[in-house]
Amino acid sequence: HVQLVESGGGSVQAGGSLRLSCASTGLEYKTYAMGWFRQRPGEEREGVAAIDRSGSTTYAGSLKGRFTISKDNAENTLYLQMNNLKPEDTAMYYCAADFFNLQLSRQYSSWGRGTQVTVS
Repeated sequence: HVQLVESGGGSVQAGGSLRLSCASTGLEYKTYAMGWFRQRPGEEREGVAAIDRSGSTTYAGSLKGRFTISKDNAENTLYLQMNNLKPEDTAMYYCAADFFNLQLSRQYSSWGRGTQVTVS
């Protein structure tokens, strides 16, 4: 049974930084593709960044350069470093995992419950 737990969200002023973490049980990061998604109130969930088994990354075009996805296979932890945050980055952020390399598709089979990021 796969469990994903996000942490690291919070409130920050515009221009600040946060690092989100996603810890997991029930899977090995070296065999799974992982992704970060976000959802603003009243909007659909959107892909932020993804990383495949080999470590290759994919970013939503508008976020590349400010956000960095990485993973620690030994610790089974996924990270999202977010810099120069803007009010429009305010959202619930979710991590996701799947055996297939789904990149920014919302078809991932396993999801965490999310961590709130608020930028003012």
